[in-house]
Amino acid sequence: MTYSLYIGDQTFSSWSLRGWLMLRKFGLPFEVHMVGLYDGTMTEDLADLAPARLVPVLRTPEGLVVGDTAAMAETLAERHPDARLWPEDPAARTLARWMVAEMHSGFVALRDECPMQLLHQYEGFTTSDPVRADLDRIEKLWSYARERHGQKGQWLFGSYSLADVFFAPVAARIAGYALAVGTEAQEYVAATLNDAAFREWREEGLKKSYDPVPYALDLKTRDWPALPLTH
Repeated sequence: MTYSLYIGDQTFSSWSLRGWLMLRKFGLPFEVHMVGLYDGTMTEDLADLAPARLVPVLRTPEGLVVGDTAAMAETLAERHPDARLWPEDPAARTLARWMVAEMHSGFVALRDECPMQLLHQYEGFTTSDPVRADLDRIEKLWSYARERHGQKGQWLFGSYSLADVFFAPVAARIAGYALAVGTEAQEYVAATLNDAAFREWREEGLKKSYDPVPYALDLKTRDWPALPLTH
């Protein structure tokens, strides 16, 4: 019972990261198929998965095609209740779904101005007011979840859940652009970057080089934050 997951370039495709983590972190069997997101072959590569047109795309063992990470998350949670993709506690599960939905549909400034890139950390990035507002909201949500449901572990709801899957690219953006956040948020970013699955994803992406580099900024760079992170 193996899923097929179609993803874009690991270094830049934040949505693909979500799709991969929700399978990898919960021990669900899958095989990866690369799609030419930055090579100009995405339409061709997804031709057999209509009506899918963006990555990631999931094909179930029965051949059903599921696009969009929100739909993928619900499909997997429904099919694998014992994997506990959502928090077990009803109150925590309700909040986790809210946070995932807000992440899925919001934080446009952060997405637009800080595209995910896992190559290096930029120096001197200027945080706009809209990005600052997004970060403030994200910190508030993270703190709220941790205070109420995350006391028994390092993740938003204690144990790893779909909420952490959906916020992993946010943690990567904070790291990649050296965005200023409070100590509690820094610790959560560190947990994400130190996670073995995230590190596996990044290392695989670094095997491919780019010229030109997508989303490159005219700023100095330094190495990706050292692991383990210290504050």
